[in-house]
Amino acid sequence: MSRREGSASTPTPADPERFHNRIAVLRAERGLSRQGLADAVGVNYQTVGYLERGDYNPSLELAFRLSELFGVPIEAIFSRQPMRPMSEELYSRPAAAGGTDGAG
Repeated sequence: MSRREGSASTPTPADPERFHNRIAVLRAERGLSRQGLADAVGVNYQTVGYLERGDYNPSLELAFRLSELFGVPIEAIFSRQPMRPMSEELYSRPAAAGGTDGAG
């Protein structure tokens, strides 16, 4: 993997080429070290760190390998927009119409 062309500094949140990701969260949930994840997807452990920090964007091939390993769609791992916390995604409930919660 190589650093994006023409990018001498770390990308900012407004950088349109920057991908946000949940690799560190997914890795921690599965009890994997960076080395363990790297071995599982066939990259150097430093690459995992670069990906987690957003220093590098993954190749399409690597994105698919991560998706398959974690068992989630690519869009659950990577996004062009900052990601909401997983707890918010999993446990947020839309306001019920009429004020009922469905119990009863």
